[in-house]
Amino acid sequence: MAALPVYRWRLAPDGYATYRQLRARGLRPGGQGVAAQMERPRRRRGPLVAYLYRIDRAKPVRPMTPAKWAALAKANTARRMCPECRRDAGYVIPTSLGMCVTCAFPEEQCAA
Repeated sequence: MAALPVYRWRLAPDGYATYRQLRARGLRPGGQGVAAQMERPRRRRGPLVAYLYRIDRAKPVRPMTPAKWAALAKANTARRMCPECRRDAGYVIPTSLGMCVTCAFPEEQCAA
């Protein structure tokens, strides 16, 4: 297995992009492996690594189907439902609380 080329941070040649940069262009890696990597040195820990993909081998992002849109809407609705009172909270329930603010702090709701 050949070693990956390593470039310093922000000094990668043209024709390479990170996963996020590909997505911003409407592309995906499309099954290709990592072509290179960038490293940013840090003082107290190992370097930060960003994997690079070839832009010319990338494929367009697959479009969302109606079924995918429906599944995404259902998942987002489930994130808004309070498991305690079974109502739509109107916002995404914080995972730190596990329930809506009204159910988590009932004594503060009575005072107001």
